[in-house]
Amino acid sequence: QVQLVESGGDSVQAGGSLRLSCVASGSTVSSHSMAWFRQAPGKEREAVAAIAPGGRVAYGASMKGRFTISQDNAKNTVYLQMISLKPEDTATYYCAARRWSSSSGLSHLPSAYTYWGQGTQVTVSS
Repeated sequence: QVQLVESGGDSVQAGGSLRLSCVASGSTVSSHSMAWFRQAPGKEREAVAAIAPGGRVAYGASMKGRFTISQDNAKNTVYLQMISLKPEDTATYYCAARRWSSSSGLSHLPSAYTYWGQGTQVTVSS
């Protein structure tokens, strides 16, 4: 069992930056692929970024460039650095994890992930 706790969400002005954190317990990020998703009201949950235990990363459509995913194995923590935030980035951001499998690789599908955090709210005002 893996527990995920996100933090770092806040209300910021357009153009601002935030760094979200996701602390994992119960297992280590080095044995799981980790991902960030986001969901705005009335919209489907969409992938922001994912990272494999070896550090390989993948980004959702239109996410690359302003979002950077990273992890600190010693702290069992995954980060999402967000810059140049826009009002359309307003959403609840979720951390997710699934047991790593080299044959499965990284996934952008919410259904592929087993464990989820409770979410952290990011609000960007114009």
